[in-house]
Amino acid sequence: MPTDRATVPRSRSRLRWPVEPAQGGWYTAAEHAAVDALLAESDNWRIGWKAAVGVAAFEEAFAVYTGSRCAVAFNSGGTALEMLLRCLHLGPEDEVVSCAVNFVGPHLAVIGQGARLVLAEPALPTLNLDPADTERVLSARTRAIVVTHWNGAVCDLRPFVELAARHPHPVHGPPRVIVDAARACGGRSPSGARVGAEGWATMFSFESKKLMTTLGQGGMVTTNDAFLAERLRQLRTYGGTQEWGTNQMMTKAQAAVGLVQLARLDEMNDARIARAHQRTTLLSDVEELTPPPTLPDRQHLYYRHNLLVPETWAGRGRDALMETLAREYGVGSIISDRPAYLFHRRVREHVGGRSCPRAERLIDRLLCPCLHPRIPAADEQQITDAIRQATAQVARTYPAP
Repeated sequence: MPTDRATVPRSRSRLRWPVEPAQGGWYTAAEHAAVDALLAESDNWRIGWKAAVGVAAFEEAFAVYTGSRCAVAFNSGGTALEMLLRCLHLGPEDEVVSCAVNFVGPHLAVIGQGARLVLAEPALPTLNLDPADTERVLSARTRAIVVTHWNGAVCDLRPFVELAARHPHPVHGPPRVIVDAARACGGRSPSGARVGAEGWATMFSFESKKLMTTLGQGGMVTTNDAFLAERLRQLRTYGGTQEWGTNQMMTKAQAAVGLVQLARLDEMNDARIARAHQRTTLLSDVEELTPPPTLPDRQHLYYRHNLLVPETWAGRGRDALMETLAREYGVGSIISDRPAYLFHRRVREHVGGRSCPRAERLIDRLLCPCLHPRIPAADEQQITDAIRQATAQVARTYPAP
């Protein structure tokens, strides 16, 4: 059921603050120094840009940080997830469950590996994958459950591990719990573990907008399965001497910047969390808006600051708020993330008319105004004031129940 609803305001010419930041993790003199040192070193024809040593150092540091046994770097989070799924040797009868509220990338990765994508509903308050609805759609053909820490709200993986144990595949055993942590690098789960230490494997992205970034692209897989880690290393470097593979290596410049970013990740995340909590506090008396949960039993990293409008505003009222923010106050916002079957032809054809009504209802209430720790405090106050005033304006037309 395609729709033409925009995911960003249509009135973008007056935006003072963009729909979302172009860079998540920011750079300091340390990142610049790391790149300058590599430029000087790699200009030597005997040394060049061979990446192995530098990438290995980044992988080792990342594994230690996350508390995982192994870390394998890739040139992007997307290719990392594709190769992870490839290790399952999926066929057209195999099913992979994923949340309908999600970035399109994981869904396309499943389809691209030849498996059947099965969408399940999100759960409030996080909009992460709902364990109860996941159990509803599990079958004897389920090979994996992809659990996304959506917009930085760390998901409790234990219910999914238990579900997998109770619903084994007749040939391959319990479905693999694969974690998409593209927007949750540095988080902690309710068990106290770092994101990346639990599940069969966890994918991270270091794309420009992410919580830490390696020159605009890059990715990592963490796992406690040494055999899987070795298979991934072969896949990213032409398959070793025996198997199919391709070149998906991270560069040593990305790895060098990644080491610096990793050392600063907690500092950057703390700043983001503090800014998000400040915004939530400042909007706490706006009864029409439901802010993102604080999740005291785990770490919410607020990749985006999600706001939900009342059910009576769903769709048109929410769109009116986004347009008012953009047109009259210059505040950009984004809808993150509409079910992909609503706008992506390949996903729509693949799911064949199956839908997730709860996901659609929730997404029709969602907007994410621009948030970043480096927005000046005075600007943040103006953004918060704009959200308050725009909401009051829209409430005259779309009153809350």
